[in-house]
Amino acid sequence: MRVGFYQFAPKLGDKNHNLRKVAKILEKNRLDLLVLPELFNTGYVFESFDELYGVSEPINGPTARLLVRFAKDKNMVIVGGFAERSLGRVYNSALIVTPHNIHVYRKIHLFYKEKELFVSGDGPLVPYEVDGWRLGVIICFDWLFPEACRTLALKGADVIAHPANLVLPYAQNAMITRAIENGVYVILANRIGEERGIRFTGGSEIISPKGEILVKAPEDKEMLGIAEIDPKLARDKRFTPLNDIFEDRKPHLYFL
Repeated sequence: MRVGFYQFAPKLGDKNHNLRKVAKILEKNRLDLLVLPELFNTGYVFESFDELYGVSEPINGPTARLLVRFAKDKNMVIVGGFAERSLGRVYNSALIVTPHNIHVYRKIHLFYKEKELFVSGDGPLVPYEVDGWRLGVIICFDWLFPEACRTLALKGADVIAHPANLVLPYAQNAMITRAIENGVYVILANRIGEERGIRFTGGSEIISPKGEILVKAPEDKEMLGIAEIDPKLARDKRFTPLNDIFEDRKPHLYFL
């Protein structure tokens, strides 16, 4: 499989500009899976709920329609974050668009002032079946909670897509651990640039189930990162000839 991330600096509130940039990348490149940043179509630092609500959209809005068109035309999967409007609420969500289906994951763990604007998702954490391989999705601050990736891996995810707008310097390194401890591929798509005094840390990456960084973006430059992966390698959970990272677990000892 040919997979990638697109790291760029969305313009706050300018969906037309942001969607045009993504469309150009999709038009010029052949990929099986592309992961886009969190809230890639709108930007991130909103000052009020009204401002956020004004750029939010339902799951059948213009962002979804664009991604569906490319997923069908290119026979690919696209994952990207958007502000999902539903019943007067707004969720920090990700579209998971395949050639045949569209799914939505709502971010479970909201970061800092997101709690003042978004409603947190309530799951479930499930991988999506795509032509013989399985895709799990988390969004940004979900990385801090190892249970999220572990749940997806235990349910059979081969690849975990991680749309993000990271402002802290920890997640890029932490996702190497998430890949190793779960034996999965990770595709972290972060953004760059600044919004209203907030600087984003870039460093998007594709990580193998052994923790190898296959592709790494800089902190401050736009980049389309691409790697060839074999999802079947994520199904071998042997750590040594005598250790299996799932079979060796002791769940009855972990929780109070």
